[in-house]
Amino acid sequence: MKLQLEKLIRKNIKEMKPYSSARHEFTGDASVFLDANENAYGSPLVEAFNRYPDPLQWQLKFQLAKIKGVPAENIFIGNGSDEVIDLSYRIFCNPGKDSVIICPPTYGMYEVSGNINDVEIKKVNLLEGFQLDTEGILNATDKKTKLLFICSPNNPTGNNMNRSDVEILLNNFPGIIIIDEAYINYSRQKTFIQELTEYPNLIVMQTLSKAWGLASLRLGLGFASMDIIDLYNKVKPPYNINKASQLLALDALQNTEQVNNWIKEVVLEKEYLAKELAEFPFVKKVYPSDANFILVKVSDADKLYNYLSANKIIVRNRSKEVICENCLRITIGMPGENQQLLNLLRNYE
Repeated sequence: MKLQLEKLIRKNIKEMKPYSSARHEFTGDASVFLDANENAYGSPLVEAFNRYPDPLQWQLKFQLAKIKGVPAENIFIGNGSDEVIDLSYRIFCNPGKDSVIICPPTYGMYEVSGNINDVEIKKVNLLEGFQLDTEGILNATDKKTKLLFICSPNNPTGNNMNRSDVEILLNNFPGIIIIDEAYINYSRQKTFIQELTEYPNLIVMQTLSKAWGLASLRLGLGFASMDIIDLYNKVKPPYNINKASQLLALDALQNTEQVNNWIKEVVLEKEYLAKELAEFPFVKKVYPSDANFILVKVSDADKLYNYLSANKIIVRNRSKEVICENCLRITIGMPGENQQLLNLLRNYE
């Protein structure tokens, strides 16, 4: 299916002239900067934070390109994945006119961002087993449907979406498909990043918040065609990623071996925790997970959640999500934390 990107972009976005910052207009070498109204005297901090950061974060993108195996020009860095989601709405969806499709239970910000941008949310629930209803999705699609969000591994269920189902949608959905791979580092399924050249309607989101442990830096990643990346850069705030975050992330990206070791530890702890949880009589099901958390169905989720909270262990109660009745989502902690949880559960009821 040939993507007609021009027909998907909002008219005002196509016609708008983006803000041009001082650091956009000059990209060469210089020793005296008198162009951006910065404080030339510096700042109280050791590092020189008185200058505006690189608006396109090239050094960080070059390092990510080496790790991800994709050209730096195909990478967008957002202030968390939530910025990537929000910009996608603002680029492609006309408020009050267009629609997007989400597949509950899934990450809540797809819907929240849609509501903020006054875009209709069409919900096509996952099937039993938490897989995509491909027929339902395509039947829900019309000429005003611009985006489809797919979370894989999915939050809160933890499972990968069947790759063949995603490929069917990539070949038949007439709009943009955004695959959220926030938890892909823990997954046995390979990323869709390598499919970007095959599917021009594909955007892949990842993050440095999970496996890389940089949640407080707020660094979300978008991978897409250069045409789509250009649109993100056109619409984003000029300095959306601060210099401190860029420097700290660059430092962290030098430590891939440490991160890979942590991932292996988390996977082993997850397997141990899942096995132990399944032994409790109040646990009805422990769902398979390709993420750094486990979804657990229990006899009374509210009661168990309150019990754990009262004992200063916080999990996520997902009971109000569709097809997640009486389910708790439990993040894999350090070995000692996981053991505290198990010890506490042994005294439950």
